[in-house]
Amino acid sequence: MIIDSHCHLDFKEFKDDLNSILTNAKNNDILGMQTICTKISEFPKILNISEQYPNIWCSIGTHPHNAEDEIHISKKTMIEICKNKNVIGIGETGLDYYYENIKKDSQIKSFYKHIEVSRETNLPLIIHARDADNDIIDILIEEYKKQKFTGVIHCFTASQELAAAALSIGFYISFSGIITFKNAEKIRKSCEIIPINKILVETDAPFLAPMPYRGKRNEPAYITETIKKVAEIKNISLEDTTKFTTNNFFNLFNKAKL
Repeated sequence: MIIDSHCHLDFKEFKDDLNSILTNAKNNDILGMQTICTKISEFPKILNISEQYPNIWCSIGTHPHNAEDEIHISKKTMIEICKNKNVIGIGETGLDYYYENIKKDSQIKSFYKHIEVSRETNLPLIIHARDADNDIIDILIEEYKKQKFTGVIHCFTASQELAAAALSIGFYISFSGIITFKNAEKIRKSCEIIPINKILVETDAPFLAPMPYRGKRNEPAYITETIKKVAEIKNISLEDTTKFTTNNFFNLFNKAKL
């Protein structure tokens, strides 16, 4: 049994054939998925998917690209939403400095709010990190010293320094189809170093389809290619890689129940 720890089933790319996408996933032994919130304003649509289909959980949060639009949403509102049994994670949140059209201050303020919600709900953070490693490291270490929380760096493409900092406070690292790309040697090197009991897998579908599907719409069924690559890098069997990554998912997102 494989779990896709991070996908976006509410996105428009799936609006016409979600049923067949989920059937394809089931036929490839993907029996659980977490569909990720990027805009709290769109959460009802996400929740509806998670309630309509078995073994699909969801998160609540604001992507850093949307931080300015949702800076007004309170911790109280987020915490209330977290009472739903299908909500198992906080995010995706984090920092993204690649595009400079979103104010850093707004992203940082939103990130701190998500950390506080994570602490108060005991639900793990789902962190988006792009070109902001130093600030993310500083914030995670600073906040962890105040009070513990847990989470995952999703779709890992960051530095080994960020991986080390995250692991030092008990976080997990999630790899996507990028790990199969020809030019992703640095990411494969990080996977080689990170302990297998701290690794999750994801698709980030509909984005980042792995080889040999690169350039096509991604879907949860394609996570099998990421699992194969992780097994190859870690030099362990496909069966053990599947077992570890699935167990890791449930250890971290321990509110999720099959």
